[in-house]
Amino acid sequence: MTHLTTCVDAETVARRAAGEIARRLQRAHAERGVAHLALSGGTTPTRTYELLAGEPVDWTGVEIWFADERCVGPEDAESNYRLAAETLLRGIAIPSGRVHRMEGELGPEEGARRYALQLHEHVAARARGLPVMDLIVLGIGPDGHVASLFPGAATLTAGEEALCLGVTDSPKPPPERITVSLAVLRAAERCMLLATGAGKADAVSAMLGEPSSHVPASLLRRERLTVIVDDAASPGPIDS
Repeated sequence: MTHLTTCVDAETVARRAAGEIARRLQRAHAERGVAHLALSGGTTPTRTYELLAGEPVDWTGVEIWFADERCVGPEDAESNYRLAAETLLRGIAIPSGRVHRMEGELGPEEGARRYALQLHEHVAARARGLPVMDLIVLGIGPDGHVASLFPGAATLTAGEEALCLGVTDSPKPPPERITVSLAVLRAAERCMLLATGAGKADAVSAMLGEPSSHVPASLLRRERLTVIVDDAASPGPIDS
């Protein structure tokens, strides 16, 4: 079942999410000696990352990954890595070797190939040979996309051997991106999806409806999905 939490406002969403992320990282580290966390960009997670930096987490035992990245350099204003660096990473003590950024400047295909190799090397395969993240933080677009997996895109039907994919035709600029595959999202121990604002309400409602390639977020594994929204983005009462 999807775990849906509705909060009064965006700040409360961020606080709830930061606390939940911290608890899951601590649990994973206690169980296996390492915790794998994947981050997304966008406006909604930004405040969560700022608050997460203040949570009591032993960051030396955490490996940080990214769900997607635009094909830009790490200093570019549109870089998801830069967003994380300016919010979470600058506020925590974590060895640089434990932060695995997507090299967007290499282009979609080479960047995706190199990231897949990193995933193979550093993340244990515990689900059908797929690397398993302990937690992947996601936003959702008004069209229902997650990471850089867009409605009706061929990337949604990539086989389970595909860990990371190059995108050359994103409907949102810039067109070239790198994204983890749907298979990696579905293999994660937990995905956490954050949504705030009335502009996301329809997408959240569609995500909780019947699975469809027209709403990529609806293809996530419901029993491993936590959704935290504010009142404005809430779909109202649902059966989940």
